[in-house]
Amino acid sequence: MNYHPDARGFYGSFGGAYIPELLYPNVEYLRKNYLKIMESESFRKEFRSLLQDYAGRPTPLYYAKRLSEKYQSHIYLKREDLTHTGAHKINNTVGQILVAQKMGKKRIIAETGAGQHGVATATVAALMGLQCVVYMGEVDIRRQAPNVARMQMLGAEVRPATSGSKTLKDATNEAIRDWINHPEDTYYLIGSVVGPHPYPDMVARFQSVISEEMKQQLLLQTGRSAPDRIIACVGGGSNAAGAFYHYLDNETVSLVAVEADGLGVDSGQTAATTQIGSEGIIHGSKTLLMQDEDGQITEPYSLSAGLDYPGIGPLHAHLFKSGRGQFLGATDEEALRAAFELTRMEGIIPALESAHALAVLPKLDLKKDEVVVVNLSGRGDKDMETYMKYNDSMQ
Repeated sequence: MNYHPDARGFYGSFGGAYIPELLYPNVEYLRKNYLKIMESESFRKEFRSLLQDYAGRPTPLYYAKRLSEKYQSHIYLKREDLTHTGAHKINNTVGQILVAQKMGKKRIIAETGAGQHGVATATVAALMGLQCVVYMGEVDIRRQAPNVARMQMLGAEVRPATSGSKTLKDATNEAIRDWINHPEDTYYLIGSVVGPHPYPDMVARFQSVISEEMKQQLLLQTGRSAPDRIIACVGGGSNAAGAFYHYLDNETVSLVAVEADGLGVDSGQTAATTQIGSEGIIHGSKTLLMQDEDGQITEPYSLSAGLDYPGIGPLHAHLFKSGRGQFLGATDEEALRAAFELTRMEGIIPALESAHALAVLPKLDLKKDEVVVVNLSGRGDKDMETYMKYNDSMQ
């Protein structure tokens, strides 16, 4: 079984590029050139230098002693929360901004849900002196106000998406409309392993630094480069793609992807794509998505702004369909409990997205000597208002 895309960008039966004709030249130019750009010595040198000196890599692989004792196994946290801007998103935006420069683009657009990708995009656009517009759902603008303020301070224009559920899906729709209207000077910096080929592959490659470091760090700390399990949350799925990347072909490693069950899979308020979704096309890619009998996309829900996307990246759809990945879910309540557990046992406040990954630890039949890596994709500063409401309700 092959877990990497073919020349047309398909992971098994998922992927491809289903795009408006007006965008074809841009996407096709990117497809023909992204690997040449990324594999050039000058690009690799600049990318590695920025990851180290600007983004703060490598991130630690932390042995969570108290958590390990509770779950009777060896639990490590890959600390993506310690990168510049507070999440794994910076790995991808550093890479793509360099690609955009090589392509001669002067204007950057992006979509964001939780705001972490928006902040990371605004950050690298400021670094490179490029104009930046970030589309964000009106609902997410309200619930992620600290990140909106950061983007604006960095010089980005934050444009609200006011249609549909006013969340990530709708922000992506608005970004695509912008790109159609400005194909010449604009580069669309997609934040996850979604969209038309080559974006899912390109983003996964930039995020693969996570598992590249993981292999080296595990070898130093445990004497082995592969864990028994890797756990990561999945909305679109870029942090999971990065954490899984160098282990995709090593089937001794269990890959656990955690979706947002929201208020419950059967509640009508969920983002559990693999559980209730079906094959279809969204934002230029064939994948699994939430849709009704007429093929109309249904509205996802999660308390976590970064996970309420109605689809998953085509790589993850392939991992699900092939059985290579184990897909589980965590409700809002379970994620909140997991966030407080990590905070009070290890002194680390996770992003609400990352808390979904932590929430499945009690659901797994963990063995005593098992080595488990949880990808802690972001920090919880942006979610403090949500956490404090939950804490007050529990008093």
